[in-house]
Amino acid sequence: MATEYTPSARAAEFLSKVVNGRYKRQIVNGLRKFIDNRVDEEMGTFYSKEEIANLISIRGTDRDIESRMPVKITRHYFDLAKNSLPIQTLVKASPKETFDLDGAEDPGKQMDYSPVEGLIHKYELGLIYVASTCSAHCRFCYREELIAGKDVERPDGTVAPKGLAQVGELVEYIQAHNDIVARNGGRHPKTGREKLREILMSGGDPMVLANLNLAEWWSGLADVGIEQIRIGTKELAFYPARFDQTFFDMVDEFHAAYPETKLRFMVHFNHPDEFLKKDDDGKYIDDPNGGLVWVDATKDAIRELGRREWITIDNQAPIIAGINDDSDALRIMQRELRRNRVENHYFFCGRDIIGHKAFNVPIEKVWNILNDSQKGLSGIEAHARLSITHYKGKTEVAAVANHPLPGVPGTENGFVVLKLLRGAADAPDRGKLCIVGRNPEAIWFSGYDDRVIYDEAGLFSHVSSGVTEPVAAVSTP
Repeated sequence: MATEYTPSARAAEFLSKVVNGRYKRQIVNGLRKFIDNRVDEEMGTFYSKEEIANLISIRGTDRDIESRMPVKITRHYFDLAKNSLPIQTLVKASPKETFDLDGAEDPGKQMDYSPVEGLIHKYELGLIYVASTCSAHCRFCYREELIAGKDVERPDGTVAPKGLAQVGELVEYIQAHNDIVARNGGRHPKTGREKLREILMSGGDPMVLANLNLAEWWSGLADVGIEQIRIGTKELAFYPARFDQTFFDMVDEFHAAYPETKLRFMVHFNHPDEFLKKDDDGKYIDDPNGGLVWVDATKDAIRELGRREWITIDNQAPIIAGINDDSDALRIMQRELRRNRVENHYFFCGRDIIGHKAFNVPIEKVWNILNDSQKGLSGIEAHARLSITHYKGKTEVAAVANHPLPGVPGTENGFVVLKLLRGAADAPDRGKLCIVGRNPEAIWFSGYDDRVIYDEAGLFSHVSSGVTEPVAAVSTP
């Protein structure tokens, strides 16, 4: 039986002031509506007749597109996509997604770090699944197994879809974990972790939840001592009108009730077409006050978030084939985001999700694209690093060299430097390096299995036949 959550007196007072907004996302949910032409006339042109025929031909087979990832789009995002090929590629289903279904059923073996349902506990951070959908669906989604409700094998051998976190169970776990850490001098006796002090709300997109649902999560987490609450969201691209006055009223009431708890919005823009206006020739529009002209609703939301000094806004995004594997687009995006108080946090190499070969750009090419994009940016505009998520921990692709290391076999065609940022449990190996010989075709760590030159970080000591095992499992307090 799920642990019942009872709000504290402080939380109850805060929750009593929260008002839910009303939204008209105008979502088209499912490919069938496009097939049956049950969309308005303009949206009916989104897929060509040939594209629809190709998608119909594989329905019900093992290559069925929607069995891999459901189709979903808002009217706002359609209006952006109709004038943008990269945005169309991001959201339109394509048969190429299922040409090769190689990939991990549970990317990152996250279930090995899930002590209670809906929580992934790594580092001093807990990621929680609070929603199983978004306002629209990226075709390359890293959480396709959650969004599509697929069965995942758990460490105990049971097989079931991933579930969502529940407030009562989560706050109970956090309290128990942090009590053990406190009694043990600041470290968990089994995992070596410090207190759990930061939560990333994810899914799916937390911003599809009603204000009251968000408020319950925020107050529950704050009451149990969480210092930073991250909200991972792509709603600023899919439906920025969600950031309305009722939402900001709730945000302000939360800050009044819990001034010690900070909010961090981890936003997800992949391409500048998601927030910049274009003229009739498809070009961005110069703002006479500097920079470029933004989509009104997006700019309004960013401005409102940005004027609250206790909120931070960070953007992070994977670099995906046909969407943002373009140094000019990334340069414009980084410059415009930073100019509007959005930090450029991470860019990612694609993960090993099911069907990842349709989306991933070779690792070395991604590094060169990002490196080129940051030429001409100022130091503060070019903060973003390139990360690839190893099962051992988040790893930076630090450098790609075109020339050999003199006297070092295996580097004749150049080499790649990888740096472990930290491990999934704690951080004893942070900063340790791995050097591999170049492979311009590599889209995942397995592409370097036979090219390891130096592995201080231990990234390849756990690799066997391209399958990497997690270093440590998590024990439930």
